[in-house]
Amino acid sequence: MKSVTNLKISISGVRAVVGDTLSPLLMVRFAQAFGTWTGSGTVVVGSDTRTSGEMVRHAVLSGLASAGCRVVDVGICPVPTVQVMVEHLGAAGGVAITASHNPVEWNALKFIRSDGIFLDSYQAEELLAIYHQGEFTRVGSDSLRLPRTDASAVQTHINRILQLVDAEKIRARRFRVAVDCCNGAGAVATPLLLEALGCEALPIHATPNGIFPHPPEPVPENLTDLCNHVKATGADVGFAQDADADRLAIVSDEGVAIGEEYSVALCTDFVLRRTRGPVVVNVSTSMMVDEIAARYGAPVVRTAVGEVNVAVRMKKERGVIGGEGNGGVMYPPLHYGRDSLIGMALVLQSMAEQKMPLSEMARALPQFVMVKKKVPITSERVPAILARTREKWSNYTLDFTDGTKIIGDRWWAQVRASRTEPIMRVMVEAPTEAEAEDLAGQLMAEIASA
Repeated sequence: MKSVTNLKISISGVRAVVGDTLSPLLMVRFAQAFGTWTGSGTVVVGSDTRTSGEMVRHAVLSGLASAGCRVVDVGICPVPTVQVMVEHLGAAGGVAITASHNPVEWNALKFIRSDGIFLDSYQAEELLAIYHQGEFTRVGSDSLRLPRTDASAVQTHINRILQLVDAEKIRARRFRVAVDCCNGAGAVATPLLLEALGCEALPIHATPNGIFPHPPEPVPENLTDLCNHVKATGADVGFAQDADADRLAIVSDEGVAIGEEYSVALCTDFVLRRTRGPVVVNVSTSMMVDEIAARYGAPVVRTAVGEVNVAVRMKKERGVIGGEGNGGVMYPPLHYGRDSLIGMALVLQSMAEQKMPLSEMARALPQFVMVKKKVPITSERVPAILARTREKWSNYTLDFTDGTKIIGDRWWAQVRASRTEPIMRVMVEAPTEAEAEDLAGQLMAEIASA
């Protein structure tokens, strides 16, 4: 992985800052590389609402066309919609133009293979080799294919969701649903889904103009507007999405942001009540999942952080539900990808069936407190920090699946390098906030001393 302050090239794709390291040439070359990697096949292209999106889209279309690809442009839509359309159209791959939860000055390309899953580490290395070598497929004017637009992508995605849930049961409850789309890609899809489910949608920040009213990561400190909106409107639930609408966070009927970890936990509880099978999550996901799965006698499989890692393992293990604790619900009957829209639908059906407020449903789950911190870091410092952590905590059970995870008695702590930002992440989960903060403080101090 190559990393400088404003450019990250990794398994997660390429991310850069507009006007700095992100240039049309960079985007064209990566699109040429991906077009070459697909064998000049059909490629679906979609983007979130960032103001730089149009510039990047033209560069991507140009690079793909030069490699002989047939491009299907699905416009502004959630990243999971792009993934669904790759499968729906039988395309060779897809390119999602989005920097997800990163600030507005960033943009990125995320590459999708023919089964709708992001490239795995080996495929990403193949793509990077093509990019660095510059040995791109180039076709003449007689072989260039005009891109075509497909305005049906969002509705296709919604139709598939409606086939997987009991829409009539949800419609009968006439839920009032507040939603914060952060002026991102969810704004073009979420109100339509809620309407199709018979809900009264109460949206805020639902103009798809890419002007984010708050940082797009759907963590509690960024959801003040939604919490206030739920209280003011008396909504049954509040849903929050990040800029590309793959992650889902929930605000309860009491106007409390319960934390993005509850999205996967609530969906896991709902699915396991109906279908028994493996649950697949990453190593940073809450212990709530383990205790919920134990209630139903279901195994839990954990992977390294990263949607593709969960997706590939979920496919192998025939997982029935899972995802990532950052709000990334993954439901295989729809597709192997994080999807805030299916997460909303599953939670709404669970509410309809249990006939209890969302706040009570959340309190019925195992109770833990998770603390998440981050430290700006350069990649060359990471090995020393991880070595110090392993030495300091060697008397505990250690998991090296991703960084260093220390496992205690109903608590765990993890230190790992982010793949999408130049930061070190520290995550701790324990039964009480005091315990979690104390452990996090110890780890932060160790990082500083290293």
